[in-house]
Order: sequence, then C-alpha cells, then structure tokens
Amino acid sequence: MKILITGGNGFIGKRLAERLLELDTLQLDGGPSGRIEKLVLLDAFPGDRIGGDRRVEVVVGEVSDRETVARVAQDADLVWHLAAIVSSDAEANFDLGMKVNLYGTLNLLEILRATGKRPRLVNASSLAVFGGDLPSVVTDRTDLTPKSSYGTQKAIGELLVADYTRKGFVDGRSLRLPTIAIRPGKPNKAASTFVSSIIREPLARQATVCPVRPDSAMCLLSGRRVVDAMIRAMTLSSESIGSERTILLPGFTLTVAEMVAVLEKVAGREATKLIRWQPDANIQRLVDSWPGRIDAARAKALGFQADSNFEEVVRAHIEDEAVPQWWRQ
Repeated sequence: MKILITGGNGFIGKRLAERLLELDTLQLDGGPSGRIEKLVLLDAFPGDRIGGDRRVEVVVGEVSDRETVARVAQDADLVWHLAAIVSSDAEANFDLGMKVNLYGTLNLLEILRATGKRPRLVNASSLAVFGGDLPSVVTDRTDLTPKSSYGTQKAIGELLVADYTRKGFVDGRSLRLPTIAIRPGKPNKAASTFVSSIIREPLARQATVCPVRPDSAMCLLSGRRVVDAMIRAMTLSSESIGSERTILLPGFTLTVAEMVAVLEKVAGREATKLIRWQPDANIQRLVDSWPGRIDAARAKALGFQADSNFEEVVRAHIEDEAVPQWWRQ
C-alpha cells in the first residue's frame, strides 16, 4: 500500500512515519495485513529521510498547491492529513490560516475525489472547534462553537471530510485532538505551545515563560497516544465508525499548577524555578475558550485510549528524547 502524510515533517508526522515503518504492514478492517510499499511525507518545510529508508519520499510543498498535491496523492491508498497553520498563527494571519487550514484541506479532498479510488483519509482536527460558553464537560454531542479562526477552519474541515465521505469520494474520519504534550524541539506559534515549554525547557535546564494563570485547565494527550490514535483511526472499518465521521479523542485534564507540580516531583524545585510567569491576555483568552474537560465515550468504545497521568507523559518525553537527567547529578 502507498501512504501520504501531509505535514509529514512535523512532530506527529515524523512519529507516525517512524511507527509505520517499524510496523511494515497495516491490517485494515480486521482483514489481511498489507505491506507498506511507499511513504510520502509532504511538508512546507524540508526534512531528512527517516532512517535512510528507501520507501520514504520527502516532498517540499504546500498542501494548497494543486500540482504538488496531485502528484503525491494520485496513487495514495491511505492519507493522513496533518498539515496546518497552528492556532495563534492562524489567528494573527487570517489569510495564511485560510490558505492552509481551509483551502488546503479542500484542495486535498478534491484531488482525492478526482482519483476515483475512494482512498481512506484520517484528518487531524482539534478541540478548538469548541469555544465560548461551554458545558462543564464536553461530549460527542456538544455543538461546535469555535471562537478562533483556527477553530472555525478546523470545524469546516470536519464537515467537508464528512460530506466527501457521504458522497463516496473518500473514506474519511476526523480526530479531534486535545493539546499534545510534550512536543520536542522549539516552541511554535500554537497558543498551547507553553504546555510543552514549561516542561521541556526546564528539563533541559533552560528558562521559559508561562503566559497563563496557574489555575488554567487543559485537556492533554501525549505524542505516543496520538500516534496510536492515528493508526487506530485508519485501521477501523467504515462500518464500525458509522455515519458520524468525527471522533472526539479521550484525554486527561489538569491545571497548569498541577503540571508544574509534576515537573517538581520528577526534576525537583530547581527545575520549576526556571519558569517565569508572564501573563498574555490573548493566549489566556484562547485557552479559556477551549474545553477543560471531555467525555469521549464513543472513542473509548472504539478502542482509543488516553494516558494514565501526566507523570507518565513527562517520563516518556525524557525517555524518547534521551533528556540528560541533570537533576540526578
């Protein structure tokens, strides 16, 4: 089988690609396993071939560029659509957010439709499709009420994937992702980037800034669990998912203060001293508009899982990124 990952050079895209190459095969719908013959990573930014694997092709290009997407998508059997302009960036640059998050998604869907193959598609959405005056717990039946350009673009993307599936153009399924922690590398322009920064940087013995109140509550999921969810969503049969094509993923909720407390438990007080509290009203507004708690009963029934706790996530990050444990010296 031939696979396309848009946003393939990003954190989740790379982790997903590495996992797929390790698996070598995928079993769809409970049927026989199929071998992964080719893996195309499309991204606006260049990246290295993963592990030198000859099955991997890295293509630099925009998901909104018709010619590029047509070339890489025409033979794809499976597509993970992860390419996106992140929340704060989409809010600050409306045109760019629309170009990538909305028109890029529509461009991909139209090209997949033109192949006539009805390829299977997993689309990455976000809890940002919810916002404003929300119930205390968001469920699969909570209305979409985005309060940001990013959330609006993601909500439209969900509806497009569902309709293209209804029409038989693709076999699509969208995943509403909680905030992902802990992302490696440097901070990006997502409003939620501080969730990773307040753990990642102190673990690397670097100072960082937290722009929100300690009592701000966030729903989180680790990179490991997101990759698990991406593969689970692709391998589930269309019949098991049913007509509702968007799946609210399970996560776990804790406040920023509780995150910092876990950091102190793992790495000590010297690590938490590296966090500087510097309020940012714009980021606080976006974070406050997102759901703090979710009940993803449908996803759990379909076999999707959340992390056990935040300490597990922090220790997984230390292991995955081979973080030098200076606090033990």
